[in-house]
Amino acid sequence: MRRPVKNIRTLLFTLLAVGFSLMSLASFAQSKDEKEVARAVEGLRTAMVKADTVQLRNIAMDELSYGHSSGKLQNKNEFISSFATGASVFVTLEFTEQTIKVVGNTAIVRHILSAKTNDSGRPGAVHLGILLVWQKSHGSWHLLARQAVKV
Repeated sequence: MRRPVKNIRTLLFTLLAVGFSLMSLASFAQSKDEKEVARAVEGLRTAMVKADTVQLRNIAMDELSYGHSSGKLQNKNEFISSFATGASVFVTLEFTEQTIKVVGNTAIVRHILSAKTNDSGRPGAVHLGILLVWQKSHGSWHLLARQAVKV
């Protein structure tokens, strides 16, 4: 008679352990919007490395406010022009420690940007904290604002 009770306890313990494991995995899962934003951020990163001004124009909203860690601010046309003229050149570009928070049709993205640059023909390296603000418009995510800070 003791044997079935022990098996029931083992079964309950196993079910609880599996339940807690699934709950913890669910907390790390991204929502559909968060996945879409992550893809948009990766599209931005790729377009910046390739200096793809067509893609940058599609990603950025007309109202873009693009802030550099130096305090320099750019609008959409200035941001795109910096890639077209070679003023901004990313040889390598990596985003790490990324977090995404979606609130309605707005997304807040934070990450660390590490890059090797060749701005206007001058090799360099940057390591910055970045805040991106994305807005969902016509079914896709577009960059509304960016601010960089030195870390």
